[in-house]
Amino acid sequence: MERDTLFLLKHRFVDGPGTAFYCPECSEVNGLLHYHPELRHSVDVRYVDFQRPRPEVIARVGEANQSCPVLVLAAGSPGEGPEVKRAEGQGTRFVSGSRDIGNHWANRFGTSRPH
Repeated sequence: MERDTLFLLKHRFVDGPGTAFYCPECSEVNGLLHYHPELRHSVDVRYVDFQRPRPEVIARVGEANQSCPVLVLAAGSPGEGPEVKRAEGQGTRFVSGSRDIGNHWANRFGTSRPH
């Protein structure tokens, strides 16, 4: 069975003259995966570079939706809540943003949800 795919930015990236950063929303989702390790059996986690374009993400949900974090739902995955969007022209379902991903997993798997 195909699993959902979670795209996160790599943990440390440079944006500007030598300044290292991390993505707060990606860190929040990483924390949720730490709190609920059982989720790793249901999702394929892929870390992508900060620099755009992000070809692997674009191939799945289109250029307009390449922000991270983004959870791309597999064809057979349940989920049609208000947080689920469809990639224009592709029909691929996805959830973007740490809070929406957290709420989606809470609805689907019964994990804790963002407060």
